[in-house]
Amino acid sequence: MTTKHRLITDSFKVVKKARKGGKREKRSAPPPPPQKEAEDEAVREDLQKLRQFDLDWKFGPCTGISRLQRWERAKVHGLNPPEDIRELLLKTHTDPEYTLSIWSQYPL
Repeated sequence: MTTKHRLITDSFKVVKKARKGGKREKRSAPPPPPQKEAEDEAVREDLQKLRQFDLDWKFGPCTGISRLQRWERAKVHGLNPPEDIRELLLKTHTDPEYTLSIWSQYPL
C-alpha cells in the first residue's frame, strides 16, 4: 500500500490578485550628484592633512590641546608650522572633527 503525500496547497485554493496598472518596471536609484562626491573628497583630504600635522612631532606634543593651540604654540617657538593648516583650522573652527587632534579620544 502506497501513501500519497499531500501538500498544504492541495487544501487551499490558490488565488492570484491582478495588479493595478499592469506590470511595473524596476527603477534604479538616480546616481548621486557629482558635487557631493567632490565635497566628500575635499573633506577627506583636509582631514588627512590635519592627521599628518598631528603625527608630525617637530611641532611638539598634541595631547591635551586643540590643533589651533598647537599650531600657535609652534609658531611662537619658531617651528614654522604650515600656514594652510592654520587657515583650515580657522575656517572650520566649530567642527570638533577638525579642531581636536587624533589623540583627543584617548584619556590622558
